[in-house]
Amino acid sequence: MRLCFNYIKNDCIKLSKVLQSQLCQPLSITSLSWLVLAIVFGMFDLNISLSVIDENSLWGYLGSKYGNLPSYGLISIALSALIGGYLKNLKEQKIPGYFSIIIGIIYTIYAVMENKVDDALLGILLVIPITLFIIFTWNKDWRSYRPMSAIIIILAILGPLLIVQTAKLFFGRVRFRDLYTDYSNFTPWYLPQGITGNNSFMSGHAAMSFIFLPLLISVRELRWSDFRKIMVVSLVIGWGLFVGASRIVVGAHYASDVLFSAGVDAVITILLYRKFYAK
Repeated sequence: MRLCFNYIKNDCIKLSKVLQSQLCQPLSITSLSWLVLAIVFGMFDLNISLSVIDENSLWGYLGSKYGNLPSYGLISIALSALIGGYLKNLKEQKIPGYFSIIIGIIYTIYAVMENKVDDALLGILLVIPITLFIIFTWNKDWRSYRPMSAIIIILAILGPLLIVQTAKLFFGRVRFRDLYTDYSNFTPWYLPQGITGNNSFMSGHAAMSFIFLPLLISVRELRWSDFRKIMVVSLVIGWGLFVGASRIVVGAHYASDVLFSAGVDAVITILLYRKFYAK
């Protein structure tokens, strides 16, 4: 009996080590890729911007101006599902979603009355996603969405709101479009300038667009040949890269600004995944 117990104990220890190794691998790969690109962009940031800048780019304008708006719809869904998930009754779980819809409608009406097109668009993007989410999950228990919702909310607070805004304040980096004609006031990301009023580093838009990263958790168990996984991964990563690239094209940010925002979101997502799922 004791020998059997020892075998089981040793097998559990080995399994624990394997799982820990598998969990650390995504973080290690992300960190290594981030480090390599940080070095490259540290040397060629200005050259990259000079080679791609096009302030008249239509896709650059659209991505730069409106690219972060869908993220508010995701946050609205996550917040509604997180709060509603604490209720047991399936119909009562949807009540926070109804409040989100009402707030979005009121905000949209106000924006239209004030002739604020961008705000009206934001209101619409708050109403439509949560409405569709309620419809498609009407008979589902929102308690199952609580871990994912918690990750999205925490990520939104730590990434775009806390870390990125703090970095903007203390790095004081001049945006590409605000550089002198001789680019003499350009500074690489690794030389913080302090509080100067300039806020290029890091990119808030990129950080917002990459808060879709937690959605990758929903397809983690699917094979890479599965169309659903290919679609979700392509949309999540593609959207983040699109918005980040648009900010570089219009001269609002450098490649490293986008890189660090994406990297911060990726690391936070992996760490939160380990906390909420990998138990």
